[in-house]
Amino acid sequence: MAQVNDRTPNGLRADLRELIALRAQARRLDLAPRGRVLATRSGGHLSRFRGRGMEFDESRVYLSGDDPRNMDWRVTARAGTPHVKLFREERERPVWLLVDQGPSMRFGTRVAFKSVVAARVAALLGWAAVDRGDRVGGLVFDEARHLERRPAARSAGLLPLLERLAAPAEPAMETGGWTSLAAAASHLAARVRSGSLIALVSDFADLDEPDGAWIARLASGSELLLVLVHDPIEANAPPAGRYPVLMGGRRGILDLTGVGARTRYQAAFEQRLALLERLARRHGAHWLRLSTVDPVGPALALALGTRRAIPAARRVS
Repeated sequence: MAQVNDRTPNGLRADLRELIALRAQARRLDLAPRGRVLATRSGGHLSRFRGRGMEFDESRVYLSGDDPRNMDWRVTARAGTPHVKLFREERERPVWLLVDQGPSMRFGTRVAFKSVVAARVAALLGWAAVDRGDRVGGLVFDEARHLERRPAARSAGLLPLLERLAAPAEPAMETGGWTSLAAAASHLAARVRSGSLIALVSDFADLDEPDGAWIARLASGSELLLVLVHDPIEANAPPAGRYPVLMGGRRGILDLTGVGARTRYQAAFEQRLALLERLARRHGAHWLRLSTVDPVGPALALALGTRRAIPAARRVS
């Protein structure tokens, strides 16, 4: 489905100036890694690579060739044998934003389309990562086209994504998009390296049980955040009636006149939530749910604050 109606001038399409201005709100978001981070460059997060750094890791027995400046004299005195200090280097983390802008996201009954809320979520997460010193990149896609950027320092990787999120839709004849979230996610999974943070923003309208395979690939060695954006009318069936809707440029009727139709409609959304939660738990991912009527910044800050460290055993599919 797509548009039912919209009551705000900026609810149909994201505004680039607004997405850039969200940087001020992004400072409230907690993107601190849950657990140690594996990464490859110097930056703001602790990694398992050992070397000279800001964070003490452990002491071990001195070996020939160790730097005498790293002697741990306290442990040496206590143990009676020379020991040296080892450190965990601080390293930046690649952050990938996968943002669904497909037909089912171009839907809204009040405040804004789901696609606009998804753009705001991506902007907030992206700016929060930039301000932490992370490299940000990602993939924005719809059924017609996609834009991909490798993680880059500062705002070099984020700004092109925000520009794409604010750009008007191209004609349907344009190629290069994906018609399913699974296809876009599988494409991204082949490019993400261990130690990344991956934020996937979608309504997960076509989520299915076999999608656990690509969720497992994305979550393997990285922290995966699944953000479900929904409209209030999806979570709570409207009163019985027939409702005009627009889907992929085609108009149709949502018929909810019968009790059975409303029950099935309500059950479909609840099943989608249950499946997303089940797959997230199975593969050690975090997930959160945002409504289009929620203030995006405060709702996202609250949801991110509930994240917990993921036990290593749960990250195995």
